[in-house]
Amino acid sequence: MYALLFTDTGLGVWQISSLFVLWSAAGIVLEVPSGVLADVVSRRLLLIIGPLLTALGFVLWTVTPSYWAFAAGFLLWGVQGAFQSGALEALVYEELDRLGAADRYARIMGRARAAGTVAVVLAMLAAAPVFTAGGYPAIGLASVLACLASAACAAALPEHRGPRAERDRGYAATLRAGLAEVRGDRRLLGALLLVPAVTAVWGALDEYTPLLIQETGVAAATVPLLLPVIWAGVTVGGLLGGVGERATTRRLAALLGVAGLALAAGAALGHPAGVGLVAVAFCAFQVSTVAADARLQARIAGSSRATVTSLAGLGTDLAGVGTYLAYAAVAAPAGHGATFVVFAAPYLVLALTLMIKASFTSAVV
Repeated sequence: MYALLFTDTGLGVWQISSLFVLWSAAGIVLEVPSGVLADVVSRRLLLIIGPLLTALGFVLWTVTPSYWAFAAGFLLWGVQGAFQSGALEALVYEELDRLGAADRYARIMGRARAAGTVAVVLAMLAAAPVFTAGGYPAIGLASVLACLASAACAAALPEHRGPRAERDRGYAATLRAGLAEVRGDRRLLGALLLVPAVTAVWGALDEYTPLLIQETGVAAATVPLLLPVIWAGVTVGGLLGGVGERATTRRLAALLGVAGLALAAGAALGHPAGVGLVAVAFCAFQVSTVAADARLQARIAGSSRATVTSLAGLGTDLAGVGTYLAYAAVAAPAGHGATFVVFAAPYLVLALTLMIKASFTSAVV
């Protein structure tokens, strides 16, 4: 509902766009510094503080709606995203590893992603009646309560850190250790680069799925009815996260290839039925995303886990911004269906690259 709040407050398109740029920039600038911080201090503490900062931003939006209040809120929201990125993955993986259950990481994170997707859909469905009953104040209150619930969940997470000597080595030393580990391990570097390669494009395309559906010729009122089909695919993909964890490089390549073909076919169809194929593609992309994250966590051996993970997050953010810009350049003359087909190509290339790598590795062995 925040886009409507901005418009009703009197903001123009350029002002709203500048807020989105600020939001993205905050996440990009703070991604790695916050990851290093998560390796120095309590990761659980950052996961608690982050939602509280976002809640403060929503309070500002509700109480004093104005451009500068919105800007401050997005900045706080960006800090929250940076605090969570890297810290959550590191905390979950190391706690599971401590229990001898690191092999369950992808399954658990996949379920968490699925739960998050379902929560988003439920929030969308609840937005209309809540807004009707109480307007923007009610929406703001609900948003703040959701943030407080998130902080409470974070506070309930267990955390057992490594040796104190590693935690007390300082910010700069932690950053150097993380960078050194990535430079010294080519397999780790490959796993790190795989995360943005798998995640960035489809994560950006998700924002344009309503426009893709609308271009099939359905009425505007029908678009919200078809969007849950795609979200259902993402949810199923999260629940199948454990399958991705067990996937070999060859199988991951095949999965990405199928996803790319399904995305291209669904978009090129130009018919509402194509939404089903797009949902299949997004399901496979979600499985691949969980698998790529699990591979990265399994490759990290040092204590700068959140730092290394945040480097992957930074790559995803930068690639996502590039995708947004490229999408605008292609969609303006070609339309949304054709643009989705174009952005299916990188996944076919990635699938072929992984397949060649798997074949080469087998031949060497």
